[in-house]
This record gives sequence, C-alpha cells and structure tokens, in this order.
Amino acid sequence: MFGGVLVLGALASGLARRSFLSLSAMAVLAGFLLGHGATGVLHFNARSAFVGDLATAALIVILFRDGLEVEAEMLQTQWHLPLRKLVLAMPLTAAIVALAARVMTDLSWTECFLLGALLSPTDPVLSSSVVTNPRVPRLVRHSLNLESGMNDGLALPAVVALSAALASGSSHFVWWRFVLENVTVGLGAGLLMGLLAASIVPRARGLADGIPSHQRALFALGTAFATYGIALVPPHGNGLIAVFVAAITLGIRRPEIRAYFHQHAEVVVEIVKVGVFVVFGSLLTLDGLFGDGWAAIGVVAATLLLARPVAVFAALVGTDTDTRTRAFMAWFGPKGVATMTFALLVLSQRIVSGTRIFNLAALAVFCSIIAHGATDTAGAEWIARRAERAEEASEAERAKPAAEAQ
Repeated sequence: MFGGVLVLGALASGLARRSFLSLSAMAVLAGFLLGHGATGVLHFNARSAFVGDLATAALIVILFRDGLEVEAEMLQTQWHLPLRKLVLAMPLTAAIVALAARVMTDLSWTECFLLGALLSPTDPVLSSSVVTNPRVPRLVRHSLNLESGMNDGLALPAVVALSAALASGSSHFVWWRFVLENVTVGLGAGLLMGLLAASIVPRARGLADGIPSHQRALFALGTAFATYGIALVPPHGNGLIAVFVAAITLGIRRPEIRAYFHQHAEVVVEIVKVGVFVVFGSLLTLDGLFGDGWAAIGVVAATLLLARPVAVFAALVGTDTDTRTRAFMAWFGPKGVATMTFALLVLSQRIVSGTRIFNLAALAVFCSIIAHGATDTAGAEWIARRAERAEEASEAERAKPAAEAQ
C-alpha cells in the first residue's frame, strides 16, 4: 500500500502543485481512506513502537534538512525574530490553547495545559515549502525555519513534565533537572557532533575528490542519526535539539555539504514525509476526532485562528516587520509531526484523559495539514510578489536622485 501511495503521489505531484491540496495533505487523506476510519485496509496500533519510531525518524530527517538551510549571516544578524517567537509566542500559544480547552471542555487545568503544550510547536515538515522557496524573503524563511526547528525540542520538557504529573502512579520526576539536562545536553551534543562532522570530511583536493557526491549526502544523513543517538546517552539530552544544532553547525562550517544533501537526499525526505502522514491518517477515525463534538471544533479553531496569530503579533510588537509579514508568519505555524509524536507519547502513558487529549491534538493536526498544505504555495507566491514589488519600488526611489542629477 505504501508503494502504491508513493506511485500515485509521484504521478499526481503535478496536479497537486496546481490544486489546493499538497502532497502532505493527499498522503493524510490516503491514509485515512485506507485506515480505521474508512476501509480498514491498513492496521496500525497508535501505541506501537513502530509508529513512534517512524515519527521520530521523520523529525530527525526534516530537522536536519532544515538546519542545513540556516545561513551564517542571517543567524548572526537576524536572530531576534525567531527568539521572540520561541520565548514569547510559543508559551503564549500554549496558554491560549489551554484557556480555550478549559472553557470548551471539562478537562482539568493540567490536562488543558498538556494539550496546549502539544499544540504549541510548529511543524518543519508542513512549513518546508515556505522556508525552502528562494522567492520568499530571507528574513521570513530564516525566522520560520529557526522557530520550527527549535520549538519541537523546547516543547518536549513541558509535555513530559505534564504527562508525568497526570500519569497514574506518580514517579520521581524532577522537572527542573529534566529541563536543564534536556536542553543543555542537547545543545552541547549537537554543537560537538556538528564540529566533529565538519572536521573529519577531507578538505584536501585529492582525498575530497575520491568521495562521490552521493556518499557525502549519506555522510550528512548518518551524522543526523548519530547525533540523535549520542544525545540520548546519559545524562539524556534532547536528541531533536541536538540534530538541529548539529545541522546548523555543519552547514555553516561546510556549506558544500548542504548542496550535496539537496542533490541526493531530498528523495529520502519525501519518502519519510509520505510515510509518516499515511500512518498518521490511518490512525484517525471520525468518532475519535469528534468525540468532544462542537467543543473539539472550537478548540481547533481557537488553536489555528486565534492562539497562533495573537501570540505572534504580540511577540513581534516593536520589531521592524510590517503587518502583512507578521500575518504571514502568524498563519504559517502548522501543526504536524512534532505534535503527532508528542500526542503518541501521551497516549502511551497511563493518563485518564489521554485518549481525549490525543484525539483533540489529532484533529488540530488533520485540519492544519489540510489548511496549511492548501495555502503554502499560494501564500509563498503572495509574499514573494509583495517583496519583489517592494524591492522594485526601492530601486526606483534610489534611481530617482541619480536621474535628476543628470
């Protein structure tokens, strides 16, 4: 079935580019039609290790690819926008989602904040069409890319802490120690692995010429998975943060690796994306998604249409960005692989309302995949045309004094 989905997806890729559905959205719909919610051809256990490992592998590959996209110049000069969104917009998004869930459902405050933590990170998979489009302004691409790469790992401590608080049978969980080890060790492991990978690739012409370009791409992919594994050894850092930081470091130190990766590894990225979305779609059922009735729809609407826009506009107050740029970045905060992975983690815990929380998060992801997948190409073209017109107007203004002087 997966082979058939890949074949049909490849054949329909041209149609998808001209339609309102992206390949990601088509993969989810295909999984839904083949899964428990429709024909029942595909059978996956949401609590199985396979589902969780597939989602983790997808995050590793996508985060590494997006980390390679980060440019040294933009990282040094344009760090304040993504930092504002990570430090201010992300917790504010979680708080607004939690408040909406508390008002519309009978979940407890702790359960509502867990749902908010699940839905606070943005998805590097669904935003990749925007951040990799060279016509989109560099500032916008850089900001969205860094945000989506870092917030997955930053949301994990809150998810684990709240899950531990809700799980039946209390464990000895020290949240501050977990956060310290999780983030610090993850950053350190990523930096060290990135530097190590950059140093061991031969630079001398004779040695370097002996390594085929596709092997260099495999070297980069191997670095991604090795970094994730190294970060998980005691004292147990965050592997996702480590992968993203390693990719940034490797891409800055050895920019040629970025070109090799794009040339040969993009097909791996697409395979993983299709796989994880098909499996996710197969896990969905209408009864589960709408188990909370209109309250579920209200929580999703508040997540996509209220929480993210309010949080981003509040976080970017006082910056040089205009209203349209803020609106673009506020809309393109899709929910996807990270939320799915964390929701599966919650589902595997002994949490009384774990299934309800999973279904609410899954409905938000499903709606986000459709809504953001249907608007990414059009939105990227809109912001690109606007930036090009602004650049032409600026050039005309600069040329006017010279013409008058002549």
